Amino acid sequence: MNEESAPTLPLTPAALKGLRVIEMGQLIAGPFAGKTLGEFGADVIKIEAPGTGDPLRNWRLIKEGTSVWWQVQSRNKRSIALDLRSPEGQDIARKLIAEADVLIENFRPGTLEGWGMGYDVLSKLNPGLVMLRISGYGQTGPYRDLPGFGAIGEAMGGLRHLTGEPGRVPVRCGISIGDTLAALHGTIGILTALYHRKVNGGQGQVIDVALHEAVFNVMESLLPEYSAFGAVREAAGSALPGIAPSNAYRCSDGYVLIAGNGDSIFKRLMQVIGRDDLGADAGLANNAGRVARVAQLDEAIEAWTQSRAVVEVLAVLGEARVPAGKVYTAKDIDEDPHYRARDMILQQTTRDGYVVDVPGVVPKLLGTPGTVRSSAPRLGDDTDAVLDELGFSTQDIAALRGRKVVA
Repeated sequence: MNEESAPTLPLTPAALKGLRVIEMGQLIAGPFAGKTLGEFGADVIKIEAPGTGDPLRNWRLIKEGTSVWWQVQSRNKRSIALDLRSPEGQDIARKLIAEADVLIENFRPGTLEGWGMGYDVLSKLNPGLVMLRISGYGQTGPYRDLPGFGAIGEAMGGLRHLTGEPGRVPVRCGISIGDTLAALHGTIGILTALYHRKVNGGQGQVIDVALHEAVFNVMESLLPEYSAFGAVREAAGSALPGIAPSNAYRCSDGYVLIAGNGDSIFKRLMQVIGRDDLGADAGLANNAGRVARVAQLDEAIEAWTQSRAVVEVLAVLGEARVPAGKVYTAKDIDEDPHYRARDMILQQTTRDGYVVDVPGVVPKLLGTPGTVRSSAPRLGDDTDAVLDELGFSTQDIAALRGRKVVA
């Protein structure tokens, strides 16, 4: 970690210090939940398959043999390489879980039961265990056993139908948002269950998160509009349907997003673009009137923006207190002073020795802020240490390694 870029370490204990999390998930959804807990002080022990490890280690761009994505997703975690398909490996996993507060898994439903690690078994070993289970369709229902990835969850949850231009092939939003939404819902579930366990004297419990349900939960008015009016919301490109004016507008050297949809903001926007006539039009004084004439408003706004550079448009609108922004690339983010000022870009030294910029920690707790305490582990970096904590001797560990139960 670069000392100049690292956040100031808090004087108080980390918010989740003392919380032990066993992460059995792989790729995105489960591990993102583990990442979030780890950033606030939880001891996250990641179980990976010997030899291969989490497939995310090899996804997208690779540096020094490992994905740079891995450096973000697995920071603050410890890695134990353990064969969960072997009876000995399953026995070790149960020992770990017996001493944990939280178990995170995102296998297909029934996988853990087949390994003798269903919640009925684990809760007898550890009645206070909180178990997050993330899957495509949930642990129940007719689709339970179907394979499901985040992209499928985005489609079933209603998001994909709304992305892209009207009448064209639905597009993805550019990241695995379905997985991340599931992870965030799972994290909320974990913290809620832990609160119940501690404050209300409750036992542990299972948190059942389905990818499509996590997406569906953020779909705003999609379902009630269909229920009340029979309205099926459709893709609208860069516009915000039903709220106007709010769109992306062409400039001489790019695009800007302008949200002039508040009543007073709209009047200020019209004044800026030299259309006081529209600002004073009683028919445009509220959102309903503006939505009815949104094409006229978009045309008027773009007539003003298209002859100006993005930087000029943003400067003028900022002075007029009209919300606007440019479409950032990775380069824009990396060079932006606001990101730097809020510790949202950190320099992290990987265990392979190179330095890479990574996102900072959110949300920002001002009393007990999250931190990056350790870089992402190599496969099995912590196998010996974790087994030692369980009481295995050096000879025991060597014998397990010889039988390829651990690595």
